[in-house]
Amino acid sequence: MTKRSYLTGLECSYCGQSADPEQLNTTCTKCGKVIFARYDLEAAGKAMTKESLAGRVNSMWRYREVMPILADEHIVSLGEGMTAVLPTPRLGASVGLNNLYIKDEGLNPTGSFKSRGMSAAISKAKELGVTTVAIPSAGNAAVAVAAYCSRAGMSSTVFMPADAPIVAKGQSKLAGADVYLVNGLIGDAGKIVRENREKNSWWDISTLKEPYRAEGKKTMGYELAEQFGWTLPDVVIYPTGGGTGIVGMWKAFDEMEAMGWIDSKRPRMVSVQASGCAPIVRAFERGDEFAEPIAGAQTIAAGLRVPGAIGDYLILNAIRQSGGMAVAVDDAEIVQAMNDIGRHEGICACLEGAATFAGLRRLAEGGRVKPDESVLLFNTGSALTTPEALETEFDIWTE
Repeated sequence: MTKRSYLTGLECSYCGQSADPEQLNTTCTKCGKVIFARYDLEAAGKAMTKESLAGRVNSMWRYREVMPILADEHIVSLGEGMTAVLPTPRLGASVGLNNLYIKDEGLNPTGSFKSRGMSAAISKAKELGVTTVAIPSAGNAAVAVAAYCSRAGMSSTVFMPADAPIVAKGQSKLAGADVYLVNGLIGDAGKIVRENREKNSWWDISTLKEPYRAEGKKTMGYELAEQFGWTLPDVVIYPTGGGTGIVGMWKAFDEMEAMGWIDSKRPRMVSVQASGCAPIVRAFERGDEFAEPIAGAQTIAAGLRVPGAIGDYLILNAIRQSGGMAVAVDDAEIVQAMNDIGRHEGICACLEGAATFAGLRRLAEGGRVKPDESVLLFNTGSALTTPEALETEFDIWTE
């Protein structure tokens, strides 16, 4: 019988210490850093060829051999992944580019890219016998964890800043989560989860504080390679809060090279943050290995309001190894970009996704992206997840 997952173990991404994949793991017990799932990539590459993908399920689970779930019956799916890559010629022309694309993660089942990570994490939690999870969230992750826990028959508890998007609060409740609002930022919500998880028997699936959300996010990298005919774009621009998307894609590129699917060429990875909360940008500009948390973080884009990220060193490593960069943009630029994307291409981008075009505009104006380079923006969610951002004045027709 064909082996479905070629998972071999868990390994700290910083110090290399091993962890037991049959146990529930958080961060490295030696250094406290992020743990990665590892695979027998030589064997996986023989079992799963590029050619074999054509007849597979049209979701992120098409890459089954490099996903950490051992038994198919534990997979918790709502059809996430394989989102469209859309050419955006009018938007590109507005900044002097000939080959601009958007990968629209707003088409995922819960309205954002968070569907990917939660599908993988909740599937593995189910396989390991977890019955209840908890998470701090700026909004979209709460919606996703509520939905996938409901699908799995598990219970969920979410903690969000009180000013999180109203849709996130309502959708989380609708999917059966216990929802608590916190007077503070996502870090304050995370503190509540940490302090109460043991007595409440919660499994904490905070960003990169367990090994499996990154495995769902990495499938964005696999899809990019497949959708671009196994030649990656020259530049990938990603909105960065916790940074799991960049971290996951960078891991995917390494895995695909090991399986012989792609060569060593990598896109320049660009991290875009809001100027009111830009710890990665500051660390990149200073040349620091880690990013000092931001005090008093503020931005209209809730998903970018992450003062400190546990995977900071992984994000910075991907940016630097790829010859990429980190860019901060103002809230006004984000709102303008949201309107530009909609008016030029009809894509309903969330604020975080719109930030990528605001960042691209700066890069293009500074000559740091060339007119004929292929550039991919990630729209990480639908604008419908934050209807507050759509409020505007309307023309009134009278006769």
